[in-house]
Amino acid sequence: MKNSIKVERAKNDFTQADLAEKVGVSRQTINSIEKGRFIPSTVLALKIAEVCNAKIHDVFMLEESDWQS
Repeated sequence: MKNSIKVERAKNDFTQADLAEKVGVSRQTINSIEKGRFIPSTVLALKIAEVCNAKIHDVFMLEESDWQS
């Protein structure tokens, strides 16, 4: 799954630490999500999108490989 968290953070002038605090996780968690090493829960993904004033599908996008079983 791809994401545009870094872009959305920049639009809102948030650091990773700012976003992490707003959604209740560590900065390392935000970093791991941005780098694609960690896929967030649905609740966390929704929180990130809401805090960034974005639609969920503008922040998180499925890749072709996500459709493979």
